Amino acid sequence: MAILFDSKAKTFTLQTKKSTYQMKIDEQGVLLHTYFGAGTDESDYSYLIVPDDHGFCAQPSEHGGNRNYSLDFYPQEYSVHGNGDFRIKALRAGLEGRVPALDLRYGGYEISDGKYALPGLPAFFAGKEEKVHTLRIVLKDLYEEVYVTLFYGVFEEKDIITRAAVIQNRSNVPLRLKRAMSMSLDFPEGMDAFICFHGKHAGERQFDRRTLHSGVTEIGSNRGTSSHQQNPFAILCGKDTTEEFGSCCGLSLLYSGSFQIQAEVDQFEGVRVTCGIHDEEFEWILNKDEEFVTPEAVLSYTDQGLGDLTRTMQRAMSENLIRSPWKNKKRPVLVNNWEATYFDFTGKKLLQIAQQAARIGLDMLVLDDGWFGKRDDDNSGLGDWYVNEEKLGCTLRELVEQVNEMGLQFGIWIEPEMVSENSDLYREHPDWAMTIPGRDPVRGRNQLTLDLSRREVIEYMKASIDQLLGMANIAYIKWDMNRSVDNVFSSAAPYLSQGAVRHKYILGLYEVMEYILSRYPDLLIEGCSGGGGRYDAGMLYYVPQIWCSDNTDAIERLRIHYGTSFGYPMSTVAAHVSVCPNHQNGRVTPFQTRGICAMQGAFGYELDLDKLSEEEIRQAKEQVEFYNMHYELFQKGDYYRLSSPFEHHDFTAWSYVMPDGSKASLSVVYTDLHGNPKPQRIKWRGLIPDAVYELDGQEYTGAALMRGGCILPKPRENYDSWMAVIERKAKRNR
Repeated sequence: MAILFDSKAKTFTLQTKKSTYQMKIDEQGVLLHTYFGAGTDESDYSYLIVPDDHGFCAQPSEHGGNRNYSLDFYPQEYSVHGNGDFRIKALRAGLEGRVPALDLRYGGYEISDGKYALPGLPAFFAGKEEKVHTLRIVLKDLYEEVYVTLFYGVFEEKDIITRAAVIQNRSNVPLRLKRAMSMSLDFPEGMDAFICFHGKHAGERQFDRRTLHSGVTEIGSNRGTSSHQQNPFAILCGKDTTEEFGSCCGLSLLYSGSFQIQAEVDQFEGVRVTCGIHDEEFEWILNKDEEFVTPEAVLSYTDQGLGDLTRTMQRAMSENLIRSPWKNKKRPVLVNNWEATYFDFTGKKLLQIAQQAARIGLDMLVLDDGWFGKRDDDNSGLGDWYVNEEKLGCTLRELVEQVNEMGLQFGIWIEPEMVSENSDLYREHPDWAMTIPGRDPVRGRNQLTLDLSRREVIEYMKASIDQLLGMANIAYIKWDMNRSVDNVFSSAAPYLSQGAVRHKYILGLYEVMEYILSRYPDLLIEGCSGGGGRYDAGMLYYVPQIWCSDNTDAIERLRIHYGTSFGYPMSTVAAHVSVCPNHQNGRVTPFQTRGICAMQGAFGYELDLDKLSEEEIRQAKEQVEFYNMHYELFQKGDYYRLSSPFEHHDFTAWSYVMPDGSKASLSVVYTDLHGNPKPQRIKWRGLIPDAVYELDGQEYTGAALMRGGCILPKPRENYDSWMAVIERKAKRNR
């Protein structure tokens, strides 16, 4: 059984293949956290908690003169404000008009088969015939009718544990929530480092490994989205943990709005981590019998290094988070017209690109921004989702039919969460935009944010998408969102806590996404927020892929893809071959290298195919053919980081290996050149040691390629690249 309750010891023990997680109800009814680490037995690990008289550590009243017990240093399962614990908290709340304070005690439990769901929020789910179990633990405030139910989902075979909390008010007085985290977790020792993924627009998810010091280390976003600047995925690990060895715990929050992850090293060098909705502007009022549901967090622990953690998280998200049927279907290799034309296009130009796409062997043409309303730049038109037929020279249906006749599918770009002040929608409904009364609005990309906390805005958005998809045979939508959310105010409910509007916005977004996913199950949706500004596990519940970054430079993408790979499946990384010199930084990179970099994820092109040379057309045909031939490997193979672009300056290398070891690829991009260079060697990973593989006409055992490695070809030019695919042979030739 994945979940065991020992009624004598009063312990809950959660088991996965490689890890054990344990809690204990102590004599006062406090739910303590006793263990999370490498797999072990169900022994009571509370013996590791050492009572002592530590100065300035307060005691609960029932302990009287016993100074050896204090929640200021005891590890707790869900820490709260007001019980003598001065460390970071999971929950801060209080009844209206009273001092915020809680003291939660154990009130019961339930173990059930299957995985819990969260109303209106993304959550991991059990696969068909997959054994998953749910644990619910009820905690009650010692003084008031305030309840917290902790949810745990145990995926034993996947090595993950999910967590969420539901706060309920059963008193007659409103309960004011000021902070409601999805989880807290205490580690007594061993977690000395914190890995996070910071960045900026066009430079997302940059790998950052920090040594934890006394005090609080914090990452988060207050931008209304998970953001380019930080990502809601982090890793706690040992100071000596590497790709292949050492302890590490991954933590991912299934949320697309403002978030916060904190790690505190306390006075006795223990580490507490909390994660959830950012509390900067958060406030939520619960009236009698109302409840608040936190977003879900997913945890995974391994003592076998960062690479093992990556593959665990990637596999679980691919199989137990992404619901789109496209996760199991071959996705189209597409061309997007944005960097080819920007706003300056006609229907005729689009058809020219489509003709070249068909010649090269692509599957889809995607029409980006500028097809609707009065939209020739980014100053107008957002919100007016009707086709500019004068610009296209025809109806959308006629354009799509001509593209389909070439053997291509058709996709289209939308940004339904935004509105331009120069638009029919804004002129008709200015109150639908989030602005502060009496103040000029703060604009981003010359646009305002629609108030998705309002029912009429949600319904307008659904109707607009229904109307668009009814116009023509549209197989793909790129859903964009191009500004941070500021000036948060809902004119529909001016007396509603404005601290609740940010979260209501995300709930509204999820409702719309759920509507589209259920109504159009065969539609391929690609998430986007100026590239990777909303690249999070919450969005992957609704979309199978996300535009990884607006930066299409292959060399900068090496770092972006590297950081992304730690927390997300590479099949979700939308990556395209772009023109050179690159539009973001002017770099010139070989066409082959741009292709190899883009093949790390959902492959496509972002340039004017009509301007390619005959040699580039030949290479593009070969890239498409090669990608299609090895699609299963790139989309479903286990991913191995073989060198870091942050540490290794000569080259970056990665590998895909089919789970059964039958096939593997190795990709290398050279990032520096030297005179009189030394031979460069790379060691493969994930192969079957006693299997035989053929590389460049020679046979090698898996053990030889993993232990001895292979010598890389000498680079021929700046930013050169090399890729090899090997397959397991039936037997070795003698």
